[in-house]
Amino acid sequence: MTKLKPPRKQHSEEFRAEALRLAKQVGVARAARDLDVHASQIYQWRSSADKKANTSVRESTLATEVAKLKRQLAEQTEEIEILKKAATYFAKNQK
Repeated sequence: MTKLKPPRKQHSEEFRAEALRLAKQVGVARAARDLDVHASQIYQWRSSADKKANTSVRESTLATEVAKLKRQLAEQTEEIEILKKAATYFAKNQK
């Protein structure tokens, strides 16, 4: 007979966040013992949380840069239109 593995335990986001807070306070090993999870699981949750935070920071930085570039593009487009009108005006007056 083969033994079936028990189904994996699914932990909520709240549980994970609380586990990370506890691990920060008392250490990963003790938090894992207190919560009856593997320390490697807490390390994995922390890694995922850090990755999400870094992605959010990167996305906000990129959004700021995109907004700045759009403003610059609008300004330059307006300047080009003004220069085109001026060139047309001066070309007509030279004749």
